[in-house]
Amino acid sequence: MKKLFPSAEAALKGVVKDGQLMAVGGFGLCGIPEALIEALKQSGTKDLTVISNNAGVDGFGLGKLLETRQIKKMIASYVGENKEFERQYLAGELELEFTPQGTLAEKLRAGGAGIPAFFTKTGVGTMVAEGKDTRDFDGETYIMERALVPDVSLVKAWRADRSGNLQFRLTARNFNPAVAMAGKVCIVEVEELVETGAMEPDQVHLPGIYVHRIVVNATPEKRIEKRTIKEKAVT
Repeated sequence: MKKLFPSAEAALKGVVKDGQLMAVGGFGLCGIPEALIEALKQSGTKDLTVISNNAGVDGFGLGKLLETRQIKKMIASYVGENKEFERQYLAGELELEFTPQGTLAEKLRAGGAGIPAFFTKTGVGTMVAEGKDTRDFDGETYIMERALVPDVSLVKAWRADRSGNLQFRLTARNFNPAVAMAGKVCIVEVEELVETGAMEPDQVHLPGIYVHRIVVNATPEKRIEKRTIKEKAVT
C-alpha cells in the first residue's frame, strides 16, 4: 500500500469532508501538524467537530480554522490562549465539550483500543458529569466516559519509514500517538522519511498499521507559544 503523498493537500484529498469528527495531535503549539492544518484551511472543509488538547493560538495552529469558521465544535481540555476561541464561545457561535486532560487522553486511547467506554472519578460532582451515567464501585462514585473514534486524525511525527512506522521527538510526542491510534483514517506529517527497515525497532514509537497517509514537511515553522527570556542581572 502506497502511503506517501506529494503534498499536504494531496494527503487530505478524498478523505476530509464537511461535518466530520476530526482529531488533531499536539499540545499547545508543540507537535502540531502545521502543514496539514494549513491544507485543511485551504480545502474549505467546514462544520467540523475537532478533538484536540487546545485550539492553537490566534492566527496559528487550529486558530487558523477558528478564524475561517470551519470549526463548529471543540472537544478540548484547555482553551486559554485563543481570544477568537473565547469570543466565539461567549457569543454562542462555537460549541465546546470541555474535557479534563487525562480523560481526553484516555477517551482517545480507548477509541484506538476498541474500548467503547470506561469509568473514572475525574469530574464527579462537577459540570463535567452532567448528563452522564454514574455507577458506584467500592463505595465510590464514578462517571462513564465514552471513547472517541474520529473519522480522521491529523498527526505530527519526527520520522517515518515508507511503511508508516513513526518516531516522535521528545515532548512533541504528547497526544499524537493516541490521536493516531483512534482515527479511522490517520494522516501523518513528518520531517524525515526513511526507507523501511532503516529505523531500529526501539526507535518505532507507533507501528505503521495505524498510519494510512504520510506527507513530508521538512521545514516546519515550530512557532513558540510563549517566549520567555530571563532578564540579564544588573551588576
